[in-house]
Amino acid sequence: MNIHLTDVQIVLSIFSGGLVGFTLGLIGGGGSILAVPLLLYVVGIHDAHIVIGTTALAVAVNAFINLIPHWRKNHVRWNAAILFAIPGAIGAVIGSVIGKRLDGKALLFLFAVLMLVIAVKMLRTKQSDQTDEKVHEIKFLRTIATGATTGVVSGFFGIGGGFLIVPGLMYATSMSMIDAIGSSLFSVGTFGLTTAISYSISGMIDWWVFILYVLGGIVGGVLGTMLSSRLGQNKRTLQVVFSSIIMIVAIYMLYDNLIILKW
Repeated sequence: MNIHLTDVQIVLSIFSGGLVGFTLGLIGGGGSILAVPLLLYVVGIHDAHIVIGTTALAVAVNAFINLIPHWRKNHVRWNAAILFAIPGAIGAVIGSVIGKRLDGKALLFLFAVLMLVIAVKMLRTKQSDQTDEKVHEIKFLRTIATGATTGVVSGFFGIGGGFLIVPGLMYATSMSMIDAIGSSLFSVGTFGLTTAISYSISGMIDWWVFILYVLGGIVGGVLGTMLSSRLGQNKRTLQVVFSSIIMIVAIYMLYDNLIILKW
């Protein structure tokens, strides 16, 4: 499905994708959670399901692109990543089916609640320069169960779910933080692609917006990564500022979708 975009909306789509990519490159996470509200309130696409389907695909492509440098640095533990991603993909299908059946306002209201949870988690996370030397040990059943649960959440909201996948991998496999970040990108891409396919079958992806979003995201990601290497410890301050922005956007989305409380 393709929505007619004005010239201004085309520029705003590229800008929004660039902002998501820039944030991901700058502070290493959380940027994709802004993909949905940016399409809704900046670009001006008001169909919640099309927005979620489109951003899911954009997040998947960006995750697979970012997976390559982590793979080259040997920070991807493929056995654990695949074992986590397969049940997660099944969960993502289930979550996306439920999400498509839910009223758009209700879905966005719950999405805003999720944004608040992520913002609080980011505020509580402290950066560390220490290398975690945990012994990598895959707990088979725990990995499958954690992957499936994470996939359901990812598919339901149409997000990559990296903020859940990273601690999930560490919990299920005892791998180090840096390996969990690298390995999580395979699941982020897989979950997002699975969700996107589900939405695509229902005609709920705008392909033109997707292309614009990815193009902007690639450029923004490069710029964010370059700036990140120069900021050092100041990245923690940026993380706090970004978390505050997420909270403000989430509160607005809660207000904008309060209609569901009248059910």
